Amino acid sequence: MFKVVIPARFASTRLPGKALLPIAGKPMIQWVHERATESGAEEIWIATDDQRVVDACGKFGAAVMLTSPAHASGTDRIAEVATRNGWGEREIVVNVQGDEPLLPQLLIRQVAELVVTNPLAGVATLATPIRSLAEFLDPNVVKVARAPDNRALYFSRAPIPWTRDGALSGFATQSRFDGALRHLGLYAYRVEALMRLAALPPSDLEVTEKLEQLRALENGIAIAVGVTQQVPGPGVDTPADLERVARLVADERGGRP
Repeated sequence: MFKVVIPARFASTRLPGKALLPIAGKPMIQWVHERATESGAEEIWIATDDQRVVDACGKFGAAVMLTSPAHASGTDRIAEVATRNGWGEREIVVNVQGDEPLLPQLLIRQVAELVVTNPLAGVATLATPIRSLAEFLDPNVVKVARAPDNRALYFSRAPIPWTRDGALSGFATQSRFDGALRHLGLYAYRVEALMRLAALPPSDLEVTEKLEQLRALENGIAIAVGVTQQVPGPGVDTPADLERVARLVADERGGRP
């Protein structure tokens, strides 16, 4: 069994109040909550820093907690929920981002099960095969390299693993991306690892790459990486993303609002 926490910060530089923006007549956070409900989680909490989100979540019956506005990340917000609920160290909690309304519930279950089947890992996450050279070279696409036992070796915005013989005339001539994996921002934690991460300061590599998961690796917390062939729909960071998701939802509904 596992629990889900959905961090939903109200402020957003590119899209303020995005958790409450409507998609097909429902706030985005409600779509995310429905995906989590479909996963079979034993508890689902929305963790927010704003009373407006609390009020909106109450209207569709979600369990919601008003957390500290001082948290620097969703990980910190989830750690507060775990602490206040008294969850045990071996409990498993999945971090479902509040801006992923099209996240397949299958992936939520998969990442939770990955922690169970990898007892030495404190954290689990998912990846999907990279399909194009453009995707491989894109710094906005986070890549992950893993060991044969599925343990994460490194996460980077740089193209890894780099095939030396595929770029004999320099970076721009790379032609191969064999085995490259795109990291999906979905995590499951053992509560003990979650608490340790939240208590640690940002690490050097984390600051350099702007990737919080590197804090775990730099501090000896193993991350298991599973590969899924199912790629989640787009997240929402900009007004254009919101329009795209709304169109996808309308298409799925056959044009119905």
